[in-house]
Amino acid sequence: MQVAVVGAGIGGLAVARALIADGHQVACYERAEALRTSGAALTLWSNGTAVLDALGVPYADLGAPIDILATVRGTDGRTLMDIDVAHAADRYGFPHRSSPRREIIRRLAHGLPPGTVHFDKRAVGVSQTPEQAEVGFDDGTSVTAELVIAADGACSVLRETVFGDPTRPAAFATWQGLTRVDIETARSTRGLMIVGREGMCGLLPAGDGLVMWWFDRPWNQDDPQPASALAMLKERFGDWAAPVAETLAAADDSQIEFFAHRRQKVGRGWSRGRVVLLGDAAHTMPPTVAQGANQALEDAWALARGLRVKPGDLAAGLAEYERTRLKGARLTQRIAGSELTDKYQPAVMPLIPDILVTRFHTRWLKMVSTILTVGA
Repeated sequence: MQVAVVGAGIGGLAVARALIADGHQVACYERAEALRTSGAALTLWSNGTAVLDALGVPYADLGAPIDILATVRGTDGRTLMDIDVAHAADRYGFPHRSSPRREIIRRLAHGLPPGTVHFDKRAVGVSQTPEQAEVGFDDGTSVTAELVIAADGACSVLRETVFGDPTRPAAFATWQGLTRVDIETARSTRGLMIVGREGMCGLLPAGDGLVMWWFDRPWNQDDPQPASALAMLKERFGDWAAPVAETLAAADDSQIEFFAHRRQKVGRGWSRGRVVLLGDAAHTMPPTVAQGANQALEDAWALARGLRVKPGDLAAGLAEYERTRLKGARLTQRIAGSELTDKYQPAVMPLIPDILVTRFHTRWLKMVSTILTVGA
């Protein structure tokens, strides 16, 4: 089958890789002039690394392993909660890794046939007949295919063209970076979630001495951007417990990326004729449960599987994809959309035994996963 994938991010490259392995003719169309390496770092949980394994993408040396997530109070550094995430990795047989996004992109793209990805192709719309779909680009060109996969992100043009379903602003925003800093987090397998009234700071090792860090705080889409994001972060979080100040001291404004959280209710279906949604185009959500990239990888694997188990019947294959993915994506979006982990609850957290949170995290990963449930 001839397939056009719009978007060459995590989901787009993963689904291209999966479908090419199944013998389909695939071309990706990316609006940027090269593979996008922004986005600091990403956390891959067991469901994400399980998909990489199924796609033949090496991950054992990707970034750094994560075994513990500790929630710490920002004012005094007191530990409120420890989640033993290694328990889930042992249970499912796939590790948790925190890695620079650029390295994950590079590995997903590695080995694709030459000419698979076409750059500087910004999609402006899609139309279709019963036999094919046609994607138009802003340079006046177009392509036709038997299946068009919209993997063009949270502001998906194809989603709005076909489904008319825009995203909505959420309550928080993130400032994030990837910095080489000499703190214990960079050398450990322990991540930190530091919480306070001003917001939340996350710190994870990302390999090679790098630390993935981010700050979430309440944000209104009409708020102006600060002249210096770093100065604003130092003013709001600089007196927090170590290693917040040390991390900010090692960073600079050129490393900082900003994005306002957005969310979208997961609909009843992601396909309409010969067009199907994948990744953020299908389920935009805040990053508060670190499942965005993992859910995109799950979509890619499940879409390829659906077409594989229903060969020759596109409608049935897309229905199988939706059947196996909608429930998990809907649950993930609902929890992420609540932005609960960004809300300051220091009196509640110490009351919950670590073993219960650990068990819930292990169960939660399977609840939102297709590959851990159906199996490769």
